[in-house]
Amino acid sequence: MKWPQVAVVGAGAVGCYYGGMLARAGAPVTLIGRPAHVAAIERDGLLLETLGFTERVPVAASTDLAAARGAGLALFCVKSTDTEQTARALAPHLDPDAVVLSMQNGVDNVERLRPHLRATALAAVVYVAAAMAGPGHLRHTGRGDLVIGALPPDDQATARPLLERVAGWLQQGGIPCVVSDNVEGELWAKLLINCAYNAISALGRARYRRIGAHRLALGVLQEAVREAVAVAQAAGVRLPEGDPVEAACAISRSMAGATSSTAQDIARGRRTEIDHLNGYVVRRGEALGVPTPVNRTLHALVKLLEEAEPDEAR
Repeated sequence: MKWPQVAVVGAGAVGCYYGGMLARAGAPVTLIGRPAHVAAIERDGLLLETLGFTERVPVAASTDLAAARGAGLALFCVKSTDTEQTARALAPHLDPDAVVLSMQNGVDNVERLRPHLRATALAAVVYVAAAMAGPGHLRHTGRGDLVIGALPPDDQATARPLLERVAGWLQQGGIPCVVSDNVEGELWAKLLINCAYNAISALGRARYRRIGAHRLALGVLQEAVREAVAVAQAAGVRLPEGDPVEAACAISRSMAGATSSTAQDIARGRRTEIDHLNGYVVRRGEALGVPTPVNRTLHALVKLLEEAEPDEAR
């Protein structure tokens, strides 16, 4: 299968992992990210330290969104807080027939992208444990698979060939990827996991394995998931089959060494995505009349920590 030009918009941990895997397989990839990472990648290549290999991968890098010009596939990996702003800035550089794959936390990013793009926006559910260990250095500690799909008003039958083509590119890069006809439910299933782990990992400074082994923390996690399930059901979302609470608990084993992106953001003094995770569940719960006291508490405590003065956070 012939590769498209690939632009990774937001080359942090998620963008560098998936973009790096595609570049390693021979795809023409450009990583668009922060100056420190771009400088290191231009000088030495991207250092991919994964569970299966450690390798420096030559790949183009830029700080300028104009570097996305000509891309057939754009992996959209910016924080959910930056969705609209980045989409508006990216739009002039993308061809109308490009595909933008939202690889973000939260469930409404495609909806928020579409008003600003002529290109087709599709959703991806990302399961990977990865962090930037230094400039141009990606450390991968678990999983790396994707679920992709189209959201309304896209017609599933019409979108299927395009989704299969995108999945083929990703699989050609060594990335496990499946196409779902219920990606909304899959996005919510991931949101349940984010609501379970992101805040607790940040507040407890804990990796997922320790959360799963801690009786009191695990109890909070389970209640956060049950609340989010109640909100999803009230919203008419068709969740994947199986016990969502057990599925969330299992992440403490399958991604045992992970720390949440929220914990990483707090450690670096950056704004988190908590408003689009537990905060989103709280807002939807209010609109639907579903109480969410545990998610409300987790959201409030992360916001308190996020907004702390530097000397308070110590």
